[in-house]
Amino acid sequence: MTYLLGLRMMDRKVLVVGGGRVAQRRVPVLVDAGARVTLVAPAAAAALEDLAAAGHITWERRPFAPGEVAGPDAPAYWLVHAATDDPQVNAAVAEEAEGARVWCVRADDRHASSAWTPASGSAGGVTVGVVASGDPRRAAGLRDAITDGLADGTLDARRGRERHRGVALVGGGPGDPGLITVRGQQLLSQADVVVVDRLAPTTLLDRLPTDVEVIDASKIPYGRSMAQEAINDILVDRALKGLFVVRLKGGDSFLFGRGGEEAAACAAAGVPVIAVPGVTSALAAPASAGIPATHRGVSQDLHVVSAHVAPDDERSTVDWEGLARAGGTLVVLMGVQRLEAIAEALVRYGRSADTPAAVVQEATLPGQRTVTGTLTDIADSARSARVRPPAVVIIGEVVKTARDLDILHTGTQFETRRLATGRDLQ
Repeated sequence: MTYLLGLRMMDRKVLVVGGGRVAQRRVPVLVDAGARVTLVAPAAAAALEDLAAAGHITWERRPFAPGEVAGPDAPAYWLVHAATDDPQVNAAVAEEAEGARVWCVRADDRHASSAWTPASGSAGGVTVGVVASGDPRRAAGLRDAITDGLADGTLDARRGRERHRGVALVGGGPGDPGLITVRGQQLLSQADVVVVDRLAPTTLLDRLPTDVEVIDASKIPYGRSMAQEAINDILVDRALKGLFVVRLKGGDSFLFGRGGEEAAACAAAGVPVIAVPGVTSALAAPASAGIPATHRGVSQDLHVVSAHVAPDDERSTVDWEGLARAGGTLVVLMGVQRLEAIAEALVRYGRSADTPAAVVQEATLPGQRTVTGTLTDIADSARSARVRPPAVVIIGEVVKTARDLDILHTGTQFETRRLATGRDLQ
């Protein structure tokens, strides 16, 4: 039988003996809990070495010595972890801890351990700890099932929770609902109001309780849209009524997502704001098509630009001449309708007309497809293929690299994985 406790470790001393994979998992959690960790080990994993170098833990580079826990000069430890690869050393650590009446977690023998570390996780403002008779695999499986349910709303995290206040600007990722961050999903599951764009992972809305207000703030290219000022007003109005508002949009809110404007409007009204980064389509689209945005020996720089106005438009602030000279990878968002003008401008300013280019439509979604060519013909190819927004344009030698490495179209593990999820790459 076990008696579960939630230990408050802030500024309490903990000894970890051993610097291998077990310590690598447990030490960061102890540090996050505020514990003052002493690591005793002749060698340590790189992650632990980094923690020591940054001053987050104390690392004594030596083997465990008798008296480490119970000796007259031993610090007053609150908790001990025996995590070496040597059962005899772990037994000696556990024996000293038992004699000093200090709880000891023994990694190699749960039956000889006076304490077990639960499989723990957090979601929806709830910390979950599972102990399954000391069986770590079973405990981890149960932990994951509970935290996943809290994160996706299957388990109602809103009941009895500590309520969030204000507005959360959540980047929903490039489209695939599985690519929203865990934090973003947690906050979405707790929302009273969701203000959503058309490029957000809208299938997630079906998981919300029926009493959540969902407001469509779609911005359709060359079609209907809600003015940004109206969106700002809604965020502030609902938040000032004491409701928790999630602004859910595609990609990342702060990369051509007007998240800064929304944050400023909330700040001006005294509304607290949480910003949750999202996976931007500027990186997800090339990756989902097998195109490395950078590649050693090919491209050391990456430029992300918006082409919501053409290069020759007086409203454009993009240095197209400089981009043409730079020669690295260029990722263009909102550029499908102006692809011909973009290609012409780059060639006019000195970029080779033979520069490889690709257009990825509906990246990460079932309808994803990729059209490739060069600056000379990419606009015609995209037009012939009837490419439409949302689509991302990638310009640079990395497109050719993907083809040469056979990861763009055929015969790769990458494409096999994509086809297994029902997403065809054309």
